[in-house]
Amino acid sequence: MNAIETKQLKKMYGGVSVVKGIDLTVERGEIFCFLGRNGAGKSTFINMLTGIIQPSFGTYSLLGVKGPNHQVKKKIGVMPDYSSLYASLTAVGHLKYLSSLSGKKVEKEQCMEVLKKVGLELHANKKVAKFSFGMKKKLGIAQAIVHEPDLIFFDEPTSGLDAESVIHIHQLINDLQKRGKTIFMTSHNLDEVEKLCTRVAIMKEGQIVKIGTMDELRGYYSSQITVKLKHSRIEKRNKMTLHQWLESVGTDVVMEDYYVTITVNEEKKISEMIRAFNQYKIDVLRVEVEEPSLEDIFLDEQL
Repeated sequence: MNAIETKQLKKMYGGVSVVKGIDLTVERGEIFCFLGRNGAGKSTFINMLTGIIQPSFGTYSLLGVKGPNHQVKKKIGVMPDYSSLYASLTAVGHLKYLSSLSGKKVEKEQCMEVLKKVGLELHANKKVAKFSFGMKKKLGIAQAIVHEPDLIFFDEPTSGLDAESVIHIHQLINDLQKRGKTIFMTSHNLDEVEKLCTRVAIMKEGQIVKIGTMDELRGYYSSQITVKLKHSRIEKRNKMTLHQWLESVGTDVVMEDYYVTITVNEEKKISEMIRAFNQYKIDVLRVEVEEPSLEDIFLDEQL
């Protein structure tokens, strides 16, 4: 049984498709991430799954239960927008009240334990109205997990947090996965996505344009491998011949005194270059291979 399944899920506003018929499967235990520019449709997609808005077309299921379904809400957690928190309640009161709405009441001790996990244990009895933006963010995370859900939705969980808090929340997300929870999150922090997520989907104009593990996404771009060789001195008489040969092997060839940079379309070209250098009695001292980062992949898809 998968954590999430959608079939041709679509949302339209005034004849305009914001989400354009998405088919998606998220397995249990994954940390799955949606990437995309603002307006790509990420939040709309999550809002359909969590019952905030109704799809215009298509179907979905959460934890094997076809949605929308009131009973499954007890098994999911949703991080709200900070502006929807109840300013007049304390942190503990907020968690107790919201958990009761999900149909799964929790005791004060459990609320305190969760507040400690997100770094708010010293502010448990402070009213939310006095919370900073970062504190509200942490309270939203606490609200999503206090009732021990099996499937958790985080929308930009660390945006606006300081570096120490980001590390703390990353550890929390990893701990949740180790306990068998499924995390579905959005983020604009590409470094965060690379560190945390088991699979990534890149969304553009309401559609998924790429999906896979980081290795799979890099595989789509492996035809452009940038190689930098550090080598011993090249005899002047060999430079022109070697330069011409390198241009037959790859593109964007740059020869400096002790470095060669080249872009090739196959990994085996690297070993061919090393053999060629040895034939010219040039020692290869170091080989650096630049793989495409998630930022490279993301920016390429948005062009």
